[in-house]
Amino acid sequence: MSDDNIIHFNPWTDFNDAAPLDDPFGVEPDAVQIATFLDVVFSYCEGLIPVRGFVDKGQGKGGKPHNIWIDADDTAPEKLATFANWAAREGAAVYVIPGTVTEPGQAKSADVLQMQAIIVDLDAGDIPAKLEHLVRHLGQPTLIIESGGRTPDGATKLHIWWKLTEPAEGEDLARLCALRGEIAIKVGGDTHFRSAHQPIRIAGSVYHKGGFQRLVQIREHNAVEVDLEDFAELVADMPIIPGATGVGMTPTPETPDKPALGSVLTTPVNEGGTDDWTRFEGASAAIGHFIRMVHEGRMSPDEGWEAICGYNAAMLRPNWPEDRLKAEADRLWAKHVEKNGPPLLRTNSAKTPPEMSAFTLGELLDDTAPMPEDIIAPRVLTPGGLLVVGGAPKVGKSDFLISWLVHMAAGVPFLGFTPPRPLRVFYLQAEIQYHYLRERLKQIALSPEVIAAARDTFVATPKLKLLLDEKGSAMATAAVREAFPNDPVDILCIDPIRNVFDGGPDGGGENDNGAMMFFLRDRIEVLREAINPDCGVILVHHTKKLGKHQVKEDPFLALSGASSLRGFYTSGIIMHRPDEEASERKLEIELRNGPALPSKLIDKVKGQWVELNPMNERLVRKDVGAKHDAERVRKGDVILGILLDEAQAGRLYTTMQLAETFENKAGLGSKHTIRERLSVLSTKGFVKFLRDASAFGFAKTRSRFGYLCVEAMEFGAGETVDPVTGEITQSARPVHPSHYKCPQSGVCLEVENPAVWVYQDGLNDDPTHMSEA
Repeated sequence: MSDDNIIHFNPWTDFNDAAPLDDPFGVEPDAVQIATFLDVVFSYCEGLIPVRGFVDKGQGKGGKPHNIWIDADDTAPEKLATFANWAAREGAAVYVIPGTVTEPGQAKSADVLQMQAIIVDLDAGDIPAKLEHLVRHLGQPTLIIESGGRTPDGATKLHIWWKLTEPAEGEDLARLCALRGEIAIKVGGDTHFRSAHQPIRIAGSVYHKGGFQRLVQIREHNAVEVDLEDFAELVADMPIIPGATGVGMTPTPETPDKPALGSVLTTPVNEGGTDDWTRFEGASAAIGHFIRMVHEGRMSPDEGWEAICGYNAAMLRPNWPEDRLKAEADRLWAKHVEKNGPPLLRTNSAKTPPEMSAFTLGELLDDTAPMPEDIIAPRVLTPGGLLVVGGAPKVGKSDFLISWLVHMAAGVPFLGFTPPRPLRVFYLQAEIQYHYLRERLKQIALSPEVIAAARDTFVATPKLKLLLDEKGSAMATAAVREAFPNDPVDILCIDPIRNVFDGGPDGGGENDNGAMMFFLRDRIEVLREAINPDCGVILVHHTKKLGKHQVKEDPFLALSGASSLRGFYTSGIIMHRPDEEASERKLEIELRNGPALPSKLIDKVKGQWVELNPMNERLVRKDVGAKHDAERVRKGDVILGILLDEAQAGRLYTTMQLAETFENKAGLGSKHTIRERLSVLSTKGFVKFLRDASAFGFAKTRSRFGYLCVEAMEFGAGETVDPVTGEITQSARPVHPSHYKCPQSGVCLEVENPAVWVYQDGLNDDPTHMSEA
């Protein structure tokens, strides 16, 4: 190391004569706060965290940004602390995109895979009042971070975070970003956070702007997590704070030299570079602003072009030629779509309403034409009907639905739902990727006949990444027509609504009645008309959390989103677990076009969905009954274990001997309880009997059945003598039954083949049979 890189500290040196040096005792990063920040923002996420280091302005330093990508795992705090220490020495601020990506080098909005926290950046105005407004209406935040900056009035700038209960991805991720923008608008925060790739300072790093060193520090940390859907409702209900205007006009850390948009849109600019920015810079900024407005659906394409032309006419002196203006707009549009994904286009033209039909009472009563044939009987899906299938995440909706649709495509009844013939089914799904879709289809237990009949009539898409807006609907229409070019499709299934939802020009979410009606009327119905007006549509939707009592009274209140959905569909099915610890699911069915159907109790057995007899379901004191069942299972397993262990120790027992020997041992209770358990075990075939045990040194018993015997029982450790070498080895001897208890009559019958253990009712094929006794 050269002497030039060593800082000598001597308190007796005349510091007035010394060259200015960086303070070696300045603010240092805080590893504990960095770890807390990562836990709130990334602990549930998978993938890579994009980290950026920008040299803060006002230090007289230059330098390029430094970007790294670190794994969102337990090693992240240490790696990020190391990077923050380097950045502090270089006068660089540490930013992070608060979401994960899949590959190094990715940092665009379209690259962001998951996010688990909602952020609002308060960097202007009356920040304490804005914070109080947020806490009052949205609840206590998880983190309040002092970003290091100060307003002109001296107020501390803040970052407010709410941690979600689970990471958002797909449609939920877009919803999260929209919520960030809505919050910013309502309280006067930074609206740049509408974009998923907007970076933010990391708590525990060092702020250097203007030569001031401050720690980006956590003011408050609360163990708070919020549900995205519940939080969205709070945001929707939160009023706009008086005088709020979304900031969004300040330069981002990535573009520190760009002019503020608010000034660009209101300041004329002359050619020759005589102003603060050039005509090209001003035009690009203005065009980019209006392109974002069109892309987000807040302006129609015609309105956006009109605004661009208006800026050109009012602010550029002299104006750009129209062809140059259009070329620049097209270039920026293509770049923006590539970076941010498909647009939410807003239409200009109002649709012509269809003709209204009306019939007199006499006409309706005199019409004796046969009723149209159900697409899925009985009246579950009718021609032109809409079926909504709802259920909580991971309850098995998609698995159940795929099995159902494949059977409908084969023309085979399924759980009492009957098609009139093999149906043409198009399954438009936006959750399962291609390889996992084919894996799931292979895991479903389908008969060869069903597979052969549905090979060409069931068509499914891999995971889609589009909205069912005008562009997405056109793509879906083309795909359905290509799949069934000769005959129209019978069933169009969309799974789930949330991932393809288009709330219209106002950008409303699923909880907005107007947005839901727009999606159903202007998207789903228009799509149906384009492919086959008489086809049935199935929409898959998530349910929200309801208590058991609420589900029992009206299970369809659990459907997520606006109440308009329930008023629009012709039939609905809710899939839920009556008991969270049991595998059975229950289907609640609601029909508009037919009589009510009883609920169905179903379960998946050996890869196949089957309907269970509801008479076997407990109606009262279910929890108590389940505990008694579990206790009976435990006692049965203990008894079987005792018989195996005792036989290895050289002891065999009759029923009475075992009951009396082990009374009140191992939690088995009285001898009467043990005898009852043995009686059940022998009826089910888990316990059999050996009449003659003289080979093991036991006298012939007077018991009606004999000595107790279980599968794989071995007796003691006998001695075997090798006739050639005389070597003596220890070997256990198998104990085979000679008799068994008839499950019908209860009499003692002789075993046909003692070496083959046979269970009753095929229980020997079920690996869980030992726990069913």
